[in-house]
Amino acid sequence: MAEQFRSRQPKAPALINRPGAGGSRFAPTAKPKNAKRTLLRIVKIYLRWAKTIFAAVFLTAVSSLVVVAIPYYVGKTFDTFHISARTVDTDRLVSLLLIILGLYLSNWLLNLINGAMMLRVSQKLVYTLRQEFFAKMQKLPLGFYDTRSHGDTMSRITNDVDNISSTIAQTTTQLISSILTLAGSLAVMIHLNLPLTFVVLLCVPLVSLLSKTIASRSRAYFLAQQRSLGALNGVIEETILGLKMVKAFNRQEDVIRQFGEINGGLAESSQKAQVWSGYMMPLMNVINNFIFAVVAIVGGVLSLSNGLTVGTVVSFLSYAKHFAQPLNSVASMFNTIQSALAGAERVFEILDYEEETADQEDSLAMKDPAGGVEFHQVSFSYDKTQPILKNVSFQVKPGEVIALVGETGAGKTTIVNLLTRFYDADSGEIKIDGVPITWIKRASLRSFFSVVLQDTSLFSGTIMDNIRYSNDDATEEEAIKAAKIAHAHDFIAKLPQGYETKISAATDNLSQGQRQLIAIARAVLCDSPILILDEATSSVDTKTEKAIQKALVSLMQNRTSFLIAHRLSTIRDADRILVIGDGQILESGNHQSLMRERGRYYEMVMSQLNNKILKNCSHTEHMKLTNPIYQ
Repeated sequence: MAEQFRSRQPKAPALINRPGAGGSRFAPTAKPKNAKRTLLRIVKIYLRWAKTIFAAVFLTAVSSLVVVAIPYYVGKTFDTFHISARTVDTDRLVSLLLIILGLYLSNWLLNLINGAMMLRVSQKLVYTLRQEFFAKMQKLPLGFYDTRSHGDTMSRITNDVDNISSTIAQTTTQLISSILTLAGSLAVMIHLNLPLTFVVLLCVPLVSLLSKTIASRSRAYFLAQQRSLGALNGVIEETILGLKMVKAFNRQEDVIRQFGEINGGLAESSQKAQVWSGYMMPLMNVINNFIFAVVAIVGGVLSLSNGLTVGTVVSFLSYAKHFAQPLNSVASMFNTIQSALAGAERVFEILDYEEETADQEDSLAMKDPAGGVEFHQVSFSYDKTQPILKNVSFQVKPGEVIALVGETGAGKTTIVNLLTRFYDADSGEIKIDGVPITWIKRASLRSFFSVVLQDTSLFSGTIMDNIRYSNDDATEEEAIKAAKIAHAHDFIAKLPQGYETKISAATDNLSQGQRQLIAIARAVLCDSPILILDEATSSVDTKTEKAIQKALVSLMQNRTSFLIAHRLSTIRDADRILVIGDGQILESGNHQSLMRERGRYYEMVMSQLNNKILKNCSHTEHMKLTNPIYQ
């Protein structure tokens, strides 16, 4: 395919690092809808550390055998007392007591080692989940973040993963131990006495019915609790980031009411979840005590009628407790298990979300593109119902400066998003130097652009770190030079720590205009063949804006540049102006030609002229502002 393409495009740029194979489109699995499937998935991840897990299982098995052996030897100690002869087999009693003491010490040591091993594995699992979750976030399409609360996503990677961590650390070894203890106890009880074994087994259907009833109700409440917690985090994040607006418009009472509604829902779901899970332990104790009483009665009858030894009855009473104890342990951790499974479902929902379209198997890595851009019959819709662009076509020559103008929501930024493959077009084709961008590796494609977007994004670190974000290999001298071109150097030099001043996205130690200047310096330092300025000077004053424009003239030389601005005065020197409206290109030309046409662009220019200036200026000045001859 690529060979045929090169034969059709003799002027295509040099290609390097052509792979033999590439990734395939990520196919999401179904969202976990039940606890069993979610638990099995956690176990599958767990088995990445199979050697440690198997070692822990072995130690747990040995510990379980020790636990099963203790009631057996306890019962034997009672048989050393000969009631009819009023004698005691002292030597045997002492030997049995020493064996029991050794078993208890061995069990303590095994549990200590096993617990440390499982804690280590559980933390590795949580580390892995967080790494995979965060890596997945980098691969998700921007449409995911457009439709999701950031606070909810943050809650999943923090609260929900923490829930999984605490549950694994507390319950994994106990669950394994419980299963082995149940199996071992059952085997010994069958060996000792079959009728009493059936009595003890009466607890199994009772516990199963109880667990199924409570699980079906509490799990839904735990899932609602985790969702409410995510929504609550979203409100907190938005309120903190927008606190100035909240205060400026006196919305404090409204946000308090909104927070109260969500917090109330969280409290309600949490209360119901805890209440239902809280039923488990008391009812388990009722079942446990009932079985204990029945074993004591039946054991007493069998001792009198069938000659069953007192030691065997005592062993069965212990086994009855041991048999129910694992079930009690699960019951006591029932709320934690349910909460963790609900959190795990939310984590796996993100991990299963469809990623960005993968690079084609024969995708290309381009080197030194000239910067020619072509849109051919491109259509796009964010929600697949309301079209934003309709069969848009245009060509840009290398080094040409193109301005995109139009009303808010016309699709100017969408064109840039499609060019950089932040989104993929629904139909049509976009090319750079004649090569369809879908044939180019994303990493290679995005290295072609120096970008300043509408929303200025800074990251925690120093100002120097933020400028060098686009080029880690740049020296401090190069970064400072870029700051000077962007007219950011003067205000940075006046800061107490200069370029080493700490900043972040959340703090307000810089004005919005200063943040935008840093973003422009970052784009200057990137030094890519295609420059994109999306409202790059919207937050700076007019004087600084004009100075930046003069400085960017040299930067735009020999670079293909896309300028988006609502201030039409900032784009009048562009080689070509594209007027976007109704999802189409309504007009195309330079400033003078479009003013002569007296179309949509002319109307936009006229609407931005200040009426007071027009009223107060002379006739000659008025003509210079409005007459195309003077433009």
